Amino acid sequence: MTQINRRTVNDVTILAPTGKITIGVGDEALRNGVQDALQSGATNILIDFANVTAIDSSGIGELVSSYTRATNRGGKLKLVNLSPKIHDILAITQLITVFEVYDDEDDAVKSFA
Repeated sequence: MTQINRRTVNDVTILAPTGKITIGVGDEALRNGVQDALQSGATNILIDFANVTAIDSSGIGELVSSYTRATNRGGKLKLVNLSPKIHDILAITQLITVFEVYDDEDDAVKSFA
């Protein structure tokens, strides 16, 4: 079961999934985590991939949907701490050009200012 820890730094909501973001498991957890954050008024969302072990096409699709939902509400969604494998997947799918990706949480949080 994929868990998503949620915390706030300054005015940035940080969602930190743990485990796999794959069909029927983490994709729903990610969708719900982003949806809950948006419904509670968050406009700056950072997804921390430090503890994500795998992502599949369903997880990638959910990332894109989450990005679109946040953008449509006037918010921003950014990514931090991608593993080399997940970074490669985003590069292959050209999504690396869509998402703002950071290696360091402090830099990512400051980027919302």
